[in-house]
Amino acid sequence: MINLNGTLVKNNEASIAISNRGMQYGDAVFETIKISARKILFWEDHYFRLMASMRILRMDIPQTFTLEFLEAEIVKTIDLEQAKTHRVKLLVWRESEGKYTPTENTIGYSISSEPLKLPFYTLNEDRYEVELYKDHYVMSSLLSTLKTTNKVINVVGSIWAQENGYQNCLMLNDKKQVIEALNGNLFLVKNGRIKTPPLTDGCLKGIVRKQILAILTAVPDYIIEEASISPFELQKADELFVTNVITGIQPITKYRKKEYTNTVAKELIGKLNAKARFQ
Repeated sequence: MINLNGTLVKNNEASIAISNRGMQYGDAVFETIKISARKILFWEDHYFRLMASMRILRMDIPQTFTLEFLEAEIVKTIDLEQAKTHRVKLLVWRESEGKYTPTENTIGYSISSEPLKLPFYTLNEDRYEVELYKDHYVMSSLLSTLKTTNKVINVVGSIWAQENGYQNCLMLNDKKQVIEALNGNLFLVKNGRIKTPPLTDGCLKGIVRKQILAILTAVPDYIIEEASISPFELQKADELFVTNVITGIQPITKYRKKEYTNTVAKELIGKLNAKARFQ
């Protein structure tokens, strides 16, 4: 079932207008959410990121869009009898049928879900080789940090990775700094120092990125930096890993001739699960 503006409809019966601004202009934001053991993981962080994104895009936030309302809409959409663990997509768009400048500012939304097998995060230690994606660059701007439906670079980058035998690609901004992977935030480990690009470089304001940074502040063994990453640093690193809300932590095993360990990723995955469970 799909929740379309509060009404549950069958997947094959759900439809939106061809003039929908999310499709026509990428005028939409979304949240990808994991539900584990009937619990929405990091729900407050998702909600407040969604509200912030809507404000930045000058969307008129309905008064009904409270934390409790959207949580209830998510819960009523998923089939907990079929599976206790789900991937949920909450999509919000501007309803106006105006051209580039909307004539009104009403909001529409949909909620869709699919069951997942694993309730908590596990570490995938299979081969995971990456390469730089250099055909197109991400702008180092505030808009790049939002989860909008403007994801063409990620789509063509994913196709390029598949065509060339890579599991993922690392993306560059307009200043040629490494900012993130195609599907998540990037962390670099070198001699007890852990770096992740700052939001000012244009990386996504990731939910798990935030959780990992919070976890690391309580681990005295590491020095944490939000600092720009040069492509030249990648082959000097001890470890690289990618984070997102569905996978959790994905270690990178190889970039060009350099192969990496996953010691820090192994340490963090348990702490991330504990944070998700006891949030």
